[in-house]
Amino acid sequence: MNILILGSGGREHSLAWAVLQNPKCDRLIVAPGNAGIAGIAECAALDIMDPGAVVGFAEEESIDLVIIGPEAPLAVGVADRLRESDILTFGPSAAAAQLEASKRFTKEICDASGAPTASYGHFTDAVAAHAHIDATGVPIVIKADGLAAGKGVIIAETVAEAHAAIDDMFGGAFGSAGAEVVIEEFMTGEEASLFVLCDGTDILSIGTAQDHKRVGEGDTGPNTGGMGAYSPAPVLTPEIEARALNEIIRPTIAEMTKRGMPFQGVLYAGLMIKNGAPRLVEYNVRFGDPECQVLMMRLGAQAMDLMHATADGRLAECKADWAEDHALTVVLAADGYPGDYQKGSVISGLDTCPEDSFNMVFHAGTTRANGQITATGGRVLNVTARGASLREARDRAYAIVDRINWPEGFCRRDIGWRAL
Repeated sequence: MNILILGSGGREHSLAWAVLQNPKCDRLIVAPGNAGIAGIAECAALDIMDPGAVVGFAEEESIDLVIIGPEAPLAVGVADRLRESDILTFGPSAAAAQLEASKRFTKEICDASGAPTASYGHFTDAVAAHAHIDATGVPIVIKADGLAAGKGVIIAETVAEAHAAIDDMFGGAFGSAGAEVVIEEFMTGEEASLFVLCDGTDILSIGTAQDHKRVGEGDTGPNTGGMGAYSPAPVLTPEIEARALNEIIRPTIAEMTKRGMPFQGVLYAGLMIKNGAPRLVEYNVRFGDPECQVLMMRLGAQAMDLMHATADGRLAECKADWAEDHALTVVLAADGYPGDYQKGSVISGLDTCPEDSFNMVFHAGTTRANGQITATGGRVLNVTARGASLREARDRAYAIVDRINWPEGFCRRDIGWRAL
């Protein structure tokens, strides 16, 4: 099969790595890719936000399957255009992608399907939002309604912080994503992620993970796109997972189908778990980043077969065969992230890092210039390892981290602390 993956981050590097383990993959192109991906696959300069350009490229290159990595191309309808051209595609329609692209839409789906989630209010002007905060108090969660690259969520612990967040969002800090705002109850408990494939009819749970959103150790400081993750997540026991599937996922999928927008792709449910009961924090309509990295390390070659079956409507005949092990990934980020950071610093030592089915450095924001790997983003590398235990996976990952020479970067040293 000729396969095209859209995206340029650590998620896409791990997807490419997993796809290449499968002998059914004859040719792999990643657009636009990054320095790490270029070492294992063809990279193509392609505007992945242009549905017509993606379709034209797929036809020219005789692509059999397109795997869409990021959420933004899904929201603009790239999957719709590919399917209209009879190109097999892994990823939901623009209508179904609203589960991530609009917090308000997701809350409406939860209301209609009875899926447990935080109480909320939806606002289109700052005055009403400020009044709601004064009436409700803190702590409270303030979310930009649209896509904000994982950064449009503020957990306000003081009234002043809450009002400042409202002013920032309606003032344009998150662009059009903040034109509408959802204000939610602050839920307590332990957060974890459940990943489910859906082909429009059938669903298949393919794993659990736990992310570390805050920039600082002990889960302190501002939210980020994710500073590390591990899989499986012990807090998501088989009993709690079954409740999440029956009380949240299946009702959501049924409601989407009822509305004429059946979901096809991966549905990533962020869950808050307290006293054995899960509630939905949010949905994403693509693999998490960096959760994808640990899932792909554990799934390996079968990941391609599962995604192919999802795109082809054959999920009922599939199951996920897990190795009884653990995976953990550590994000190396540029100094200053998630605030202002410098680009262009040189990273060395990568050639000394092992790359095999138990140890990988996935690139997220890199390029190759003058024979050197340089940093081009905030989150730059994902150092990932597997082990028989979570502790072993953690120790392997940090041993690789210590081989990398990048004075302008940093990482959290406590990834996995909740489980350990």
